[in-house]
Amino acid sequence: MIRVLMIGPARCVHGGISGVVNNYYEAGLDKKVHLRYIGTMVEGGRIRKLIQAGNAYLRFLAALPSCDIVHVNMASDNSYRRKSVFIRTAKRFGKKIVIHQHGGDFETFYEKEQSLKGQERIKRVLSMGDAFLVLAPAWKEFFGKIIGRERITVLPDSIAIPAAYEKSYDNHNVLFLGRLCREKGIGELLSCVPALAEEFPDFHLYLGGIWEDERLRSLSEQDRDHVTWLGWISGEEKERWLRRCRVVTLPSWFEGQSVSLLEAMAHYCGIVAADTGGIPQMILQGKTGLLVPAKDASALRKGLSLLLREEELCRRLGAAARQKAEVEFGIEENMRTLLGIYEKVLNG
Repeated sequence: MIRVLMIGPARCVHGGISGVVNNYYEAGLDKKVHLRYIGTMVEGGRIRKLIQAGNAYLRFLAALPSCDIVHVNMASDNSYRRKSVFIRTAKRFGKKIVIHQHGGDFETFYEKEQSLKGQERIKRVLSMGDAFLVLAPAWKEFFGKIIGRERITVLPDSIAIPAAYEKSYDNHNVLFLGRLCREKGIGELLSCVPALAEEFPDFHLYLGGIWEDERLRSLSEQDRDHVTWLGWISGEEKERWLRRCRVVTLPSWFEGQSVSLLEAMAHYCGIVAADTGGIPQMILQGKTGLLVPAKDASALRKGLSLLLREEELCRRLGAAARQKAEVEFGIEENMRTLLGIYEKVLNG
């Protein structure tokens, strides 16, 4: 059995990478390979994060000799900086390395925040991977310019598809799932509330996530008749809200790919999402949902209004989204692809 040492944020962290890793565990990846997972980051203050990173590195050093492959889950900014240390160490130990890039804003990090020397360092680190996984074809194009296309594989996020059911669209509920911050388009979303509440008296926006911006939190609390914060929801509670809400929206400024959108697709939801990153791979304009420009509150409001007004359109897009999720984003097929990548890496 292949021995895989996987690193990424702690599995209890509220975020997309942790969700992907937990999905792999729930689907039984740890039964198909000998899988050891080390969380390199936790939520909290700087000292807590430094302690976690230091302890994770010591555990990583102890585990390296007995693994065949190091699988690194990585985004940009501090995530990249942390993981670059682990990647360099694995390379010195002569280990096979799979780099799994999840971040939605690596382009800005690389092209606008790095000097030429910084870009060269990033190129050297990323080139240490024997395989490089990205979430969407657009990212294969971007990273292909840095490290070459030959070792890059598109491996979209995936989920366990729930059993089929008959969804009700007789409501005007909109659901958002994710980090509650400006980069996720929460400001634009909240600005749509007054007009939507005037058009649909029973309109309600439900926000599932953790607040990262107190100004936006205060703004959301100004209209509690139409906006409800659910906190971070998962498991059966998340299933209930996905069933209950007619529309799911994700107006992010940038996005690698979105597990929450995959879950919305699998639950027949009408979807209005930003046309950015890996989202267009999932949401086909007018076929599996509606795409709107990022940072465009007016377009977002018009898209939400259309799906809340046109029940049959919402139903049709939701059914097509569910079918696409079943065919392209099921966890079983994703895991078969990942296991094939592990085999290919080990066999050279």
